Amino acid sequence: MTTVLVIGGAAPKESGFVRDICERAMDQFLARNVTVILTDTKENLAAAPELVARAADSHELDFADAAACVNWATTFARHTPVHAVVGFREYAAVSVAEVAAALGLPGNPPEAVRRVRTKDECREFLRQHGVRQPELALCATEREAVDFLAAHGPEVVVKPRRGSSSEGVRRVSDPTAMAAAFGEALDAEGLVLVEEFVHGAEFSVEGLFEAGAPHVLTVTQKHLAPGGFVEIGHVMPAPLPGAVEAEVRATVIRALDILGLGRGHFHVECWVTDSGVVLGEVHARQPGDWLHSMLEWIHPGLELYGRWLDDLLGVPAATALPQRPARGAAARFLAPPSGVVRAVHGWAELSAHPSLLAASCALSPGSAVRPVSSNLDRHGAVVVGTGDAATAESLAAQLLTGLRIDVTA
Repeated sequence: MTTVLVIGGAAPKESGFVRDICERAMDQFLARNVTVILTDTKENLAAAPELVARAADSHELDFADAAACVNWATTFARHTPVHAVVGFREYAAVSVAEVAAALGLPGNPPEAVRRVRTKDECREFLRQHGVRQPELALCATEREAVDFLAAHGPEVVVKPRRGSSSEGVRRVSDPTAMAAAFGEALDAEGLVLVEEFVHGAEFSVEGLFEAGAPHVLTVTQKHLAPGGFVEIGHVMPAPLPGAVEAEVRATVIRALDILGLGRGHFHVECWVTDSGVVLGEVHARQPGDWLHSMLEWIHPGLELYGRWLDDLLGVPAATALPQRPARGAAARFLAPPSGVVRAVHGWAELSAHPSLLAASCALSPGSAVRPVSSNLDRHGAVVVGTGDAATAESLAAQLLTGLRIDVTA
């Protein structure tokens, strides 16, 4: 039997899209008659008994600890041959690459994944190869960050070097606000990344490597909360002029080639500015925020995880990857004002709509609504799939308008 090792492949139902990714991957792997070895933290395995039951075996493992994952996997592989290694989380990417390399299996080069995971190193590497990036500084003191603001203002972005989900990311224009932002972004090494603020519309590019070559599946339009970086909506495919979309795709493909990535999914962010495309962060994983479900909707028949596994195993593809989306999809996220929820109206009607791909609401009477400062602070999602992007965007907004959450400040 062919055995696939999944590093960080369990999640509680309450985790929303993360659990959905784990379930879709399990479905697509088992449909190929492979043996699935599931690993994750003790807490995640305990919270996902349905996934554990479907796997041939499960083991407790910290997916973010690359050394521990390599030690465990090399011991495991002495008595059970492993044919492919996969993982779905941002913080598992390095572990997946290191384990695949240790076992002599196909995967992204560990040094490339480590570079991508460290934002400043990735930016400088791409800049050296001629890819346009925001100016940045790695700051050890608040004074250095304030000096960067003075040189590259009127506003800058302060962020952790290796974070995700917009946690600890702040937009700063006032030097007196730097101390708080600096403290939130400070890492264990005592460093903070400060970047030039790029003015332009934000997009992300979603794709899959096959036979070592990147294949763009779509460009996604982002909607951000006013004045911040929290994503409150997505539209797929993005409504871009043909020439602009071509430039976005070409910029991303060139960057991926420079970075030396060649396996699995990719999710790359960028800005379209008056002077061209500026590359944002690069991720060697599938996108979050239900974009995986939107991708499979707009490309009927596409299996994001099964196709990835086939590539790792060297199984020839029966069909070519799709060139253009056949349908449209959109997502909107719940971010009501802060306070205490008195009542939620309209959820039953919303959740029964036939065009829903996913819907969740974590709020009920008595729930405390905190300020939305990262993607993890949102309180639910409405994801729809229709025949085209414009219709999907309109429907998602309409459904969210019909949901009323009464909050007492």
